[in-house]
Amino acid sequence: MRVNIEVERTRLQKTKTEMSQELGVTYKTYNSYINGKTPIPSDILEKLRDITGRSIDYLLGLQTDNAS
Repeated sequence: MRVNIEVERTRLQKTKTEMSQELGVTYKTYNSYINGKTPIPSDILEKLRDITGRSIDYLLGLQTDNAS
């Protein structure tokens, strides 16, 4: 699971539906991304970075702090 993506979604007080709409994907696709069932395309990762203000490495759990 992409825990940091969900941490940031919660921090921003967005629902999964709101986040999926902002990303331009379906709720089901968003769930597949965060559950690790579907790789997250680079354009979606860039949108997540822009929405959350966090680095892609952090969002993917490759970095422990939330530096951008």
